[in-house]
Amino acid sequence: MSIRDSFFLERDNAVLMVIDVQEKLCVAMDEGVLKKLVKNIGILLESATELKMPVLVTEQYVKGLGATLPELKEKAGQAPCFEKMTFSCCGSPEFIAAVKATGRNQIIVTGMETHVCVLQTVIELRDAGFAVHLVQDAVMSRSKQNWQTAVHAMTLAGAIPTCTESVLFQLLKVAGTDVFKKLSKLVR
Repeated sequence: MSIRDSFFLERDNAVLMVIDVQEKLCVAMDEGVLKKLVKNIGILLESATELKMPVLVTEQYVKGLGATLPELKEKAGQAPCFEKMTFSCCGSPEFIAAVKATGRNQIIVTGMETHVCVLQTVIELRDAGFAVHLVQDAVMSRSKQNWQTAVHAMTLAGAIPTCTESVLFQLLKVAGTDVFKKLSKLVR
């Protein structure tokens, strides 16, 4: 496998994943960081819809943590949502079956909390052979230190660290197209 194949996303081989961005969990987060996270995940959700990429959403213990934020749920449209009790999304047989059913190997990961559910999911996805692209400006924890530690651990596990704009422009590949004109406005 070439370096390019390891680091570049291909829209026909990628899945966007939104992990546990839930109402009651969001209350515990830094407001400014949360605002950026929601904006960036929104950009990726709109892009995935336009590029006809699969989206998978998870929710941890909905009874205690509430549902996915309404603005993200709306942008996710008809994307399947998997309720789970395990911290790793891979602990849900329905979720892992849905990932495999896409036939895609690249997983673009967003969500919270970085050092718990995101970390455990990324390690298990890597262990299962998936290429994981960790969108650092679209994952968060209550503390910056926990976020930093988890991002470092996931990078050591082979996740590709990236950011919202890098993901978007890798998926677009070229400028000048109608889809480029539409989606590039999201990051201006």
